[in-house]
Amino acid sequence: MNYFNYHDDSLYCEEVPVQKIAAEVGTPFYLYSHRTLQHHFRVFDAAFAEVPHIVCFAVKANSNTSILRIFVREGGGMDLVSGGELYRALKAGADPAKIVYSGVGKRDDEIDFALKTWILMFNVESDQELSTINARAALMGVRAGIALRVNPDVDPQTHPHISTGLKENKFGIDIEGSLDAYRRAAAMKNLEIKGVSCHIGSQVTKISPFTDALGRLQELIGRLRDEGIAVRYPDLGSGLGITHDP
Repeated sequence: MNYFNYHDDSLYCEEVPVQKIAAEVGTPFYLYSHRTLQHHFRVFDAAFAEVPHIVCFAVKANSNTSILRIFVREGGGMDLVSGGELYRALKAGADPAKIVYSGVGKRDDEIDFALKTWILMFNVESDQELSTINARAALMGVRAGIALRVNPDVDPQTHPHISTGLKENKFGIDIEGSLDAYRRAAAMKNLEIKGVSCHIGSQVTKISPFTDALGRLQELIGRLRDEGIAVRYPDLGSGLGITHDP
């Protein structure tokens, strides 16, 4: 559902004619519907009402602080991929305990900023990144919460250029080798294992790829628990598709 609709051949945002806004502010301009964003967040949130959860908005989708504040006020968290996005999330009032730092290529200064802020966890992409975060945390005398981004080898059934969850895709740690990576992480003194993460792609329009990925994560979490490694957060990422037809 969204609150952009036509009335008598005029486009309205909620109850306001878009033509009237254009006359007042000039064109071009960006126009968002607070009610639409709030509604969609609440639908996501209600879907997980039976279990403890955090709905995190991907800041890379829109880093406008006014937009971020809508989700913060609804109790949402933030998923971000840079120090700049962390700065914006904090400016919008986000709770650091609901912030997840994803993405490749995290710089040392960005890692330090996130550690000083006491974010929930980093989604780690590689063994090298594990070592870097452990070293930065050691210098600061803290423990960093981490999850490993695993590649579940699941076909998201989307365009191949935006697929990130198959074995041949470059992102994350192969799920078959992730158990060893978790063992190495468990041996690092300045890391605290909190979760396991995956992101299978963008513009995913079917439910089955998500259930397949979640099933593979469940298997991995069970194996980790058998080894005494507790995982509290299964982080199921990816972009839900939108319809491009009428």
